[in-house]
Amino acid sequence: MTDAPNGAYADPAASASAVVDDENEDDNDNGGGGSSGGDGLDLHGTAHWQFLLDMADTRRRVKLYMLNEDRQWDDRGTGHVSSAYVERLRGMSLLVRSENDGSILLESKIEQDTAYQKQQETLIVWSEGENYDLALSFQEKAGCDEIWEKICQVQGKDPSVDITQDVVEESEDERFDDMPDAAPPIKLPLCETSKLEEIAELFSSVLPSPIRREKLAVAIEAEGYIGKLVNLFHMCEDLENTEGLHHLYEIFKSIFLLNKNALFEIMFSEEIIFDIIGILEYDPTTTVPTRHREYLRNTAKFKEVVPMTNTELQTKIHQTYRVQYIQDVILPTPSVFEENMLSSLSSFIFFNKVEIVSMIQDDVKFLSTLFTQLTGEDTDDNHRRDLVLFLKEFCAFSQTLQPPNRESFYKTLSNLGILTSIEIILGLDDEKMKLAAIDIFSYIVEFNQSMVREFILHESSRVDDEDLLINLVIEQMINDSDPELGGAVQLIGILRLLLDPENMMATASKSEKSEFLSFFYKHSMHVLTAPLFANTADNKPSRDDYQSAQLLGLILELLTFCVEHHTYHIKNYVISKNVLSRVLVLLKSRHSFLVLCALRFCRKIVGLKEEVYNKYIIKENLFRPIVDAFLANGDRYNLINSAMIELFEFIKVEDIKSLSTYIVEAFQKELDGIKYVKTFETLKLRYEQQRERNRDKHFD
Repeated sequence: MTDAPNGAYADPAASASAVVDDENEDDNDNGGGGSSGGDGLDLHGTAHWQFLLDMADTRRRVKLYMLNEDRQWDDRGTGHVSSAYVERLRGMSLLVRSENDGSILLESKIEQDTAYQKQQETLIVWSEGENYDLALSFQEKAGCDEIWEKICQVQGKDPSVDITQDVVEESEDERFDDMPDAAPPIKLPLCETSKLEEIAELFSSVLPSPIRREKLAVAIEAEGYIGKLVNLFHMCEDLENTEGLHHLYEIFKSIFLLNKNALFEIMFSEEIIFDIIGILEYDPTTTVPTRHREYLRNTAKFKEVVPMTNTELQTKIHQTYRVQYIQDVILPTPSVFEENMLSSLSSFIFFNKVEIVSMIQDDVKFLSTLFTQLTGEDTDDNHRRDLVLFLKEFCAFSQTLQPPNRESFYKTLSNLGILTSIEIILGLDDEKMKLAAIDIFSYIVEFNQSMVREFILHESSRVDDEDLLINLVIEQMINDSDPELGGAVQLIGILRLLLDPENMMATASKSEKSEFLSFFYKHSMHVLTAPLFANTADNKPSRDDYQSAQLLGLILELLTFCVEHHTYHIKNYVISKNVLSRVLVLLKSRHSFLVLCALRFCRKIVGLKEEVYNKYIIKENLFRPIVDAFLANGDRYNLINSAMIELFEFIKVEDIKSLSTYIVEAFQKELDGIKYVKTFETLKLRYEQQRERNRDKHFD
């Protein structure tokens, strides 16, 4: 079974009083073998009336989660839970009905041998079948207790327990079939300094056995053992007892590997989390303790960019940052651990982030103040930078939300003016702020391209071209100061998403593709191609340093994408601006990767086999620079040679007559000496055969 941390009711997409809109796509996802029609359930009987009562009772309001293949919890919808006898399943079952339309989200029989686990007072977790974990997150503790009592009643268990069955893997079930006392309750040694080595050995020895891990976790929690170990830590640290501190490190490493959410709840409480971090400073494999507590207290200070009135939110932010730090920085690299041994730690962080996003999103006053200060003329740069960085973290946390909830999240930010804010920040002379704004913009574009395109189209009527958001993004890409152009690579990806017709919508009233592409080629394409035209004005690259070549390579990559996907708009632009001629100047670059980018662009145009393009190539004699570069490359067998041969071979195989004739008539003498491939001989032979046929027709 996988623990699902943070049982506090998570509602990341709506305000506390609003009904969550999970959309109909979730309503048909039935866990536990449920069916959308509820076969065998008497909808006019007691179960139906119980459902109506539950709908009016927030105690039974739940979110249904399912663990996906990546060991992340997917939100499958919000509804109301009840227990009822289902004829089709022949037993008492848990039913969750969507609060949107009453359809069944879950119909799961309470089996006698299923291990149900109650966590954090408002969460019930269980497994159905192999790799099929479910969780119910209750809005109120009272509702969780009621359903827990029903489950325990069916299984004949005492409701005071937190888990209804011993979790045993199949192989261990078989091993202990005839040995009921093979895994008795674990007796913990007295928590004394002299016993630390014994405790460390005991904890380490139980890790290979799932049933003994479970029993050890129960014993640790029941005896308040973590608190006792923390007291020993204080003693050992005061006495500089290095051996004892090393044993404590090993003990707590084993506790982490027990993978139990109940123990994480204790360790990550406000009262002792710094003690746990302190214990993890004393790794026996290091000679000097790493001062994690000093860093977290003095260096990594929390900046309250906008006053927070919600103390629970503040506490949750502090806890999440510290637990993430433990996972990412303090704990050994994942290779040290067995697979999935820390899945509950990841789930703990995941649910915390969902709650943080939910609480901030629901705090209208907080968000309004944040955006007012972000765009305010009186806000000083240091504070504005802190606001942008906070917003970036906020958006990063939103990645944990499910698509319907994330859509609601970005709609909230859009209504508050997030894209206008990004536009203002990109117009400032602060590189750190710009980079953070680009990250925020990237999150938005990756999730909802149409929202961004609509904003860009609407602002074009009131903003000059140079101040358009998309042009500011292109300028940021062109002026990336990173020698490796990391930011430019990210921005090319964003622009590609915005220009991809595959994700553009078409309705009866308008076509997003036609409208946006017409806008882009009129107002923005000249900004994107400006470096290309500037660098090829003198029939050779005016700047051929690595960074300039890399930038031009990125631009050519996007232009090649446009040739493939935009057809009409890009064709007009290429021919009217003689773009291919400028691109082929780059064949003279000393950077092979840029030469190949230029060839790819030409190859994409030729590959369309459109006569309009072919006539343009012939008229401008655009194979002249290709043949020159091919001959200059000589006998070297490299990628450039292969790419050029493939271009000519394609024309031959596809029998593009206009280009074949052009190549033979214009370059036959220069290419006659190329004998290591048959391409040019075949082109010449076909040309002569065609002339023969034409001559014969003439005489006929």
